[in-house]
Amino acid sequence: MSRRVSPTIEAARTTSALLAPCDTFPRRHIGPDEAEVKQMLALLETASLDALIDETVPESIRRRDALALPPARGEHELLADLRRVASRNRVLRSFIGMGYHDCVTPPVVQRNILENPGWYTQYTPYQAEIAQGRLEALLNFQTMVADLTGLPLANASLLDEATAAAEAMHMAHAIRSGRRAFWVGDDCHPQTIAVVRTRALPLGIEVHVGPVDGIDFAARDLFGVLLQYPTTDGQVVDYAGVAERAHAADALVVVAADLLALTLLRPPGEFGADIAVGSAQRFGVPLGFGGPHAAFLSTRDEFKRQMPGRLVGVSHDAEGRPAFRLALQTREQHIRRDKATSNICTAQVLLAVMASMYAVYHGPDGLRRIAQRVHALASAMAEGLRRLGFELGSGVFFDTLKVRLDEAAGAALVAAACGRGINLRAYDDGSVGVALDEATTVDDVRTLLDVFAGSRPAPSLEELAGAIDPALSPPLARTSPFLTHDVFGRHHSEHEMLRYMRALESRDLSLTTSMIPLGSCTMKLNGTSEMLPVTWPEFGRIHPFAPADQAEGYAELFRDLESWLAEITGFAGVSLQPNAGSQGEYAGLLAVRAYHQSRGEGHRNVCLIPVSAHGTNPASAVVAGFKVVAVACDERGNIDVADLRAKAEAHQAGLGALMVTYPSTHGVFEEAIREICAIVHANGGQVYMDGANLNAQVGLTSPGHIGADVCHLNLHKTFCIPHGGGGPGMGPIAVARHLVPFLPGHPFAPKGRKEDAVSAAPFGSPSILTIPWVYIALMGPDGLRQATAVAILNANYMARRLEGHYPVLYTGRSGRVAHELIIDARQFKDTAGIEVEDIAKRLMDYGFHAPTMSFPVPGTLMIEPTESETKAELDRFCDALIAIREEIRAIEEGRADRADNPLKHAPHTARVVTADVWGHAYTREQAAFPAPWLRQHKFWPAVGRIDNTYGDRNLVCTCPPVESY
Repeated sequence: MSRRVSPTIEAARTTSALLAPCDTFPRRHIGPDEAEVKQMLALLETASLDALIDETVPESIRRRDALALPPARGEHELLADLRRVASRNRVLRSFIGMGYHDCVTPPVVQRNILENPGWYTQYTPYQAEIAQGRLEALLNFQTMVADLTGLPLANASLLDEATAAAEAMHMAHAIRSGRRAFWVGDDCHPQTIAVVRTRALPLGIEVHVGPVDGIDFAARDLFGVLLQYPTTDGQVVDYAGVAERAHAADALVVVAADLLALTLLRPPGEFGADIAVGSAQRFGVPLGFGGPHAAFLSTRDEFKRQMPGRLVGVSHDAEGRPAFRLALQTREQHIRRDKATSNICTAQVLLAVMASMYAVYHGPDGLRRIAQRVHALASAMAEGLRRLGFELGSGVFFDTLKVRLDEAAGAALVAAACGRGINLRAYDDGSVGVALDEATTVDDVRTLLDVFAGSRPAPSLEELAGAIDPALSPPLARTSPFLTHDVFGRHHSEHEMLRYMRALESRDLSLTTSMIPLGSCTMKLNGTSEMLPVTWPEFGRIHPFAPADQAEGYAELFRDLESWLAEITGFAGVSLQPNAGSQGEYAGLLAVRAYHQSRGEGHRNVCLIPVSAHGTNPASAVVAGFKVVAVACDERGNIDVADLRAKAEAHQAGLGALMVTYPSTHGVFEEAIREICAIVHANGGQVYMDGANLNAQVGLTSPGHIGADVCHLNLHKTFCIPHGGGGPGMGPIAVARHLVPFLPGHPFAPKGRKEDAVSAAPFGSPSILTIPWVYIALMGPDGLRQATAVAILNANYMARRLEGHYPVLYTGRSGRVAHELIIDARQFKDTAGIEVEDIAKRLMDYGFHAPTMSFPVPGTLMIEPTESETKAELDRFCDALIAIREEIRAIEEGRADRADNPLKHAPHTARVVTADVWGHAYTREQAAFPAPWLRQHKFWPAVGRIDNTYGDRNLVCTCPPVESY
């Protein structure tokens, strides 16, 4: 007998169906469906998801109200609305320069790198055997930078040119320790000068800004000098004499260089530079209103131990074949902590890969042709301006001209150009700057000349072209070859380029293959709808210093995002400027420092940091001018409150801050967190909360509700910006009301403070801020809370499935973990001769990336499943770990050899498994196909286990000869 439904109920259902979006995003973002959630809760013997949260998150910090955010919206509807927002940005042709230039991204690179989840969902290449493609691309980047700058050693990228210059200053300061002064040429880019000043102040470095001619190095006791090449107003200066005088005074020379110009200009390494920095943005990376872009740093071989950031090197695998991996100081923050030379633990890998592929695609001849064309157009432009009676500098230039005008004439000309769809640079004295680029057309130059001519007839471009000789001459002209390695000469057809990129992609494990369960790294779904707007030209082709009325769409997006992030964190203000988590840590600590100084308590420079903290915490504290004091943890992994209280009271007079991660780095919601915050406040300090584990807080609690004063947000973790193989990232900071006045400023901010810039662009890397905006809007308040709850469910489900096979090291009350868990593998060294690294490498044979290895506890694995993985994928990963445990048991029981077993020889490559000779005591099938799902799809590691020690002892960080492959 059918059950009748009342007309009222039926009408309500119909109304609900009409109002609800059809394409509900949360059910696609969150992996387990309702039935799977019930099955997982049953294993945990918990009645409901809410009951699990009650057992896991302390009552004292729970928020009971819903997030005050707009309700969830459908993907199609939201993207249409974002199109409206984007349309409020006006894309003019920008000839502003200042280190940012329009360029042409090769379509084959845009589609197959930037828009390809096989490249943008990879993690940092800490497991090198399954990251060979990306590492090769980064080695190409390093080779490209080393060749063009004329210095033998380049890193795998930094964040932006300004922060790279600041890193070079810190590096030079460390090399020439004992000196306190650094000279910055007054013709460097203004944003670079601003960031260098910000970074110097906490460390007591004296920054002198002025002309570089006639510097008295000895009298000023300088440890280094920063030179712009070409200068911000376009002049190409012969710095050989400056370098000679600097070296005579034992000072180091840092040159901020333009990579495209270096295809025609004498490289810095040839005229005496010790360090070169700059941006690779104009090598095919969109403007993006300021980022993300890949900066670079290259240096002399003797300074390799002081280099910041990551460095890719060549080693060999178990078969003696060439293999790539991260070298030297790869994670020095975790090893050296407060003694680290830099707090940068990241890179801009995706953008560095794009730039390297741009160089591979064009090759040396193609790059030179692009540069020659830009220079020729600039030369014709200069001749035309002179014929129109304008005064230009008499020196050599590459692509940028400064036209001398008074304030009234300059303002009128800039306005006239804007009316013709063109942005020019406006100097304070009224002069106008014009910087041409790869995207400049002949028609653009004609229009520019028309604008400058006003009512007069402009000179003919054809006539001008016949009157110029754009060739550069020594000593400024480049005579040395570059990009001579075969990789830059083989892939100039699109077919070859496509196949090369696809071959590299196939050597990398990404989220397109399987889950990447890295504790503290939150490798969750990067939804396609979130990614689509990144390459819209309304977001991608805007110069960061374009007039504010051309970026009203961005302004709307920023307002929304700042408001939403403030609500999520429970704070009053947000700065979107920091363009990495490490930058966020630094900016947050600077705000704390400035707050103390404003109260006449600038002496508060002690920062308490638990021993379990991320390694960037102590490194950031030192860079921000704090003295680090370590706080102990108890046997359960919690902060030792008694030790904290004792040290807070002992340092009461100088206590500045506590840096704390919550949930803890050990994956537990500590019950005493409010007491911890109260102790620090009672002794005059501020509480900085590391946002690495915010994925366990959203909608359930918040840093502000807990009692913190400031936190940074890893938008590439909690808010779905993909990791990009190790970058880009974003690390905005959120602060309580009393710290709002001390948020970062910027000299080109549309309004507000102009001091304390921490990134080159006012809003960091704006083009990827569309990703968290879309994510938050699609999820809505209920979806965000549900995501957090399921992240906690998934972690506890895995802990329950694994606890009979591996000890779960830390749990909170009721035996629950937070959103991640640590399993202990230390006992296997004694029982079977198996190290945690053996387990990590063996997981590759099962088709998985290893969890975070040996952090925060050596010999352990830290697993974070996130909310995006289905129960089936969680089970598959658990099954793999359980199968590996049985392989270890076979060794323990004598059924397998302690030396010749699948773990010790993992990972197994296709080459090894299909070799004519198989000399192991276990079978080929056990080596390569230890689980049933591998018959359906097998990811083969590209190389066998890599010898890291050999690579560090025999450091090679540029492309090896082809015959070595």
